Amino acid sequence: MGVTEKDVQNALKAVKDPELNLDVVVLGLIYDVEITEGDVHVVMSLTSPMCPVAEQLVSEAQATVLAVEGVTGCEVDLTFDPPWTPERISPLIRSSLGL
Repeated sequence: MGVTEKDVQNALKAVKDPELNLDVVVLGLIYDVEITEGDVHVVMSLTSPMCPVAEQLVSEAQATVLAVEGVTGCEVDLTFDPPWTPERISPLIRSSLGL
């Protein structure tokens, strides 16, 4: 069986936003994951277009996905359409953050 979207999402939970100390999946920053055979395409956003660690987060996401068994290639694209808002965070986490 090949790599699944769940495999990729679980791996991406290791990538944390350094300011909020929450992973990119919990924050709702992963907009889309497409898998064609072993090639993975991730579309993600950032909490702000002016994020000072944007390059680091994209590189970390790509390296993390490439480490998943069965992944042969990975491309991570940033998007700000639609813009990220705190509503993308799961309600339980949002309430614990006071949002």
